[in-house]
Amino acid sequence: MDSNVSRTEFRNAMARVCAPVNVITTKGAAGRGGFTATAMCSVTDEPPTLLVCMNSRSAQTGLFIENGRFCVNVLTQEHKGLAASFAGREADMEARYGEAEWLDLASGNQALADAIVSFDCRLTEARLVGTHNILIGEVMDIRCRRDGHALLYFDRNYVHVPTQAGSFGG
Repeated sequence: MDSNVSRTEFRNAMARVCAPVNVITTKGAAGRGGFTATAMCSVTDEPPTLLVCMNSRSAQTGLFIENGRFCVNVLTQEHKGLAASFAGREADMEARYGEAEWLDLASGNQALADAIVSFDCRLTEARLVGTHNILIGEVMDIRCRRDGHALLYFDRNYVHVPTQAGSFGG
């Protein structure tokens, strides 16, 4: 059955869906890379697994797959510039990384030092669907902070919603 939904209609509708802004990083034998993504979500909690969608036209696709690992860094409202750089405003990867402080993780990945949360993942599957690769990763480690307001993307703009951070009690 053919869809009656056009690409433009779908993209406009998805712009109305609020999503957290994340910088996805990788570091390994193939090199260091990173991109901005709003398409990230949990898959299951046993084992802890999440997925990230990455444009298949990205020159970094092979890098992420060859490294076999990635780190999802959930951004705060203070990270608008970093989000824009990793979205492609800054082409040079070293310049992108130079805009923030990064911590080396036991896996070899790097986490944004002041991210709200960082999920260090081992790539378990990469699947091409349409224009994007779905990267599925088992979460091997988590870094969390209790303050900060999440940077969100809605209506093609960065927004934030103040919350009572740390209220989950764990």
